[in-house]
Amino acid sequence: MPDFGSSQQDFPKRLCRLDLWLNPVFDQLIEAEPGIGLSVLPARGDDARTLAGLKTAHAYHVSAARDELPRQWFVNAELISQCPDLVCVSSGGAGYDTVDVPACTAAGIAVVNQAGGNAASVAEHTYALLLAVQRRVVESHQRLRHDTGFSREDLMGHEIHGTVIGLVGIGQIGSRVARIAQGFGMRVIAHDPLLDADTIRSRGAEPVGLAELLEQSDVVSLHCPLDASTRGLIDARAFAAMKPGAVFISTARGGIHDEAALYHALQGGHLRGAGLDVWQQEPPPRDAPLLGLPNVVATFHTAGVTHEARRNVARSSATQLIAMLRGERPPQLLNPEVWPVAAARIAKLK
Repeated sequence: MPDFGSSQQDFPKRLCRLDLWLNPVFDQLIEAEPGIGLSVLPARGDDARTLAGLKTAHAYHVSAARDELPRQWFVNAELISQCPDLVCVSSGGAGYDTVDVPACTAAGIAVVNQAGGNAASVAEHTYALLLAVQRRVVESHQRLRHDTGFSREDLMGHEIHGTVIGLVGIGQIGSRVARIAQGFGMRVIAHDPLLDADTIRSRGAEPVGLAELLEQSDVVSLHCPLDASTRGLIDARAFAAMKPGAVFISTARGGIHDEAALYHALQGGHLRGAGLDVWQQEPPPRDAPLLGLPNVVATFHTAGVTHEARRNVARSSATQLIAMLRGERPPQLLNPEVWPVAAARIAKLK
């Protein structure tokens, strides 16, 4: 396993990652690039070694999984203050919960994510959850295993054909969800304050405000990032504003919806069901109230965890880090305003 040794100090550009699981294509691409020294450092058990490596690193590939990455290795102001040479950070996913982008910008550090790398997997999982809820797949499986004397009508579900799906966010994942919806014969509406109406229409949805989306949708599906503007966005009032009998789906991020409010909306019968891949705490505790409801289908933030998606994300991260260390502007730059400063810092590494 690579590490910063005396020979690696000879590399003009030094990149590190932690020893959390990562598709091997990442290391293969980085190690094939001349002039870059790769170090894989322990996420746990040897903080002094890891910090020493980060202090001399120019680039850092960081896990996007906030509940898997030890907090001391989050890219925040405290860590940045100890890493004066750091100029490039790559989040290993579409999300970047583990990176304080404003703090990076203030320090002249360019930050990228891997938006689109897992889009197909997450979009597919959205429908896995939706169909499991509407067709009561998990209930049927459990009753076949444990019960007798029930009829097929006891497990009668609902079609999604002809229903309205409302997408909160229509970026790369939401756009794929919209295209799949059309194949199912669903009408698609979307709310995305970052996009104009024409762009939303070009992505396969009719633009609406959030209030209108909640009122009209038979299915509300979240595809927005977690940030200050979306944290707690879908709260008790939002659930109350949804159509009676609607279904709620989230493959976005825990914290965007209020789990307690969702539980009450489901338990009280206002909503028909929910498909949840993301949680405030991941994994959720086994006694989490939502896990006890028969009309909830739950997964462990695995929407983007497929062999194909993990390979795509690892390749994307390695490619963008290599591009930045060559002085080339990467395609998924989260803080474009910092690029002139970061590029000037990178040029000095030659």
